[in-house]
Amino acid sequence: MPPQTQVAEELNSKKRLWIPISIVLLLVALIGYFSLRARAVGIRYATVTRGTITSTISTNGKIEPIQSFQANAPSPTTVRKLYVAQGNHVKADQLLLELDDSGALSDAAKAKAQVAAAEADLNAVKNGGTHEEVLTTQADLTRARAELASAQSNLQTMQRLAQSGAASPAEVQNAETRVKTAQAQVNLLQQRTGNRFSPLEQERAQANLAQAKAAYSATQDVLAKTIIRTTIPGEVYSLPVRQGAFVNAGDLLVQVADLSHVMLRAYVDQPDIGRLAKGQTVLVTWDALPGRTWQGTVTQTPTTVVMHGSRSVGEVTCDIDNSDHKLLPNIDVSVTIVTTRHDNVVMAPREAIHQSDGKRYVLEIQGDHLVRRDVETSISNLTDVEITNGVSPGAKLGLGAFNNQPLHEGMKVSTQ
Repeated sequence: MPPQTQVAEELNSKKRLWIPISIVLLLVALIGYFSLRARAVGIRYATVTRGTITSTISTNGKIEPIQSFQANAPSPTTVRKLYVAQGNHVKADQLLLELDDSGALSDAAKAKAQVAAAEADLNAVKNGGTHEEVLTTQADLTRARAELASAQSNLQTMQRLAQSGAASPAEVQNAETRVKTAQAQVNLLQQRTGNRFSPLEQERAQANLAQAKAAYSATQDVLAKTIIRTTIPGEVYSLPVRQGAFVNAGDLLVQVADLSHVMLRAYVDQPDIGRLAKGQTVLVTWDALPGRTWQGTVTQTPTTVVMHGSRSVGEVTCDIDNSDHKLLPNIDVSVTIVTTRHDNVVMAPREAIHQSDGKRYVLEIQGDHLVRRDVETSISNLTDVEITNGVSPGAKLGLGAFNNQPLHEGMKVSTQ
């Protein structure tokens, strides 16, 4: 047999061998494929239930007293006496502490003296001078008027004598000059008596008196604030000073508040502001007391949007029941605002809800297969969705495959 013919026969023999092998491999693949399709996929599922669902806003906030009293040091001084301790419950008008008032008393005395001096200055301006100056001016005016009367009498005498030639024209002229001089002196003294000072000087004296009275009033206010009494009943929740300590003007001395009800200032992000309304239930938790929840209501919704750190928020004020006095002013808390609550409704986990072409549906387990059910939904929260139409309580809904295989309608499944 020629070599070429022998090679050709060997190639044909190999081809004939690979054909049945390929058929066998294809059959094995098809069997494996249909076997996999027939095998049920293990899935997680949830049962549709009936219950209460709430829609909430979660955020943070700060506790503040609703009604409070605060006192600050009116001037640099020392704390003379403390009558209460932090945590004490006090009545309205109860004495809390006293400050050293020696400096305030000295300042008040100086200011009172300045008022008296300013009043004397104003009286002097109005009356043409001090009492001594007025008496002197009045005496000088009396003498000037007497001199004027004598000069006028002398002038009349000189004029009669001049008519008979017994007095010369020069003597008459001298008499007239004397009258003019005396009259000028009288006019000057009268002016001093009635209007010695100008209107501007009078206004300046009045302004000085008003300033002196204001300064004196300020010293009286400082003096009154050296005795600290609370204006409201409540708890002394802040007392940062000790007896004998020095304080600067403006330093905080004491804070009192009724802590049975406190105000919560919650910070709600801008997209959620439209869901807020007065009267909504508010739940407060504090990391310092885990497991404890306080309840209250929204009393004021935001009127504007402000920046809080890097967030654009609306400030919501809430009245919180703090009967146990555990919530303290100025602490940071976690806040949940219940915006909507529906009772006795059909509900399912959010994970069971799918969406396609704008429609929502679930995959209900019927026997060992998944069946699509179009549904209508209402409110939701982080975990659940209210279903208003499409499935009934008791229905089992597919959530996801254990092998992460996507769920689809008609899939054979197992819940074992």
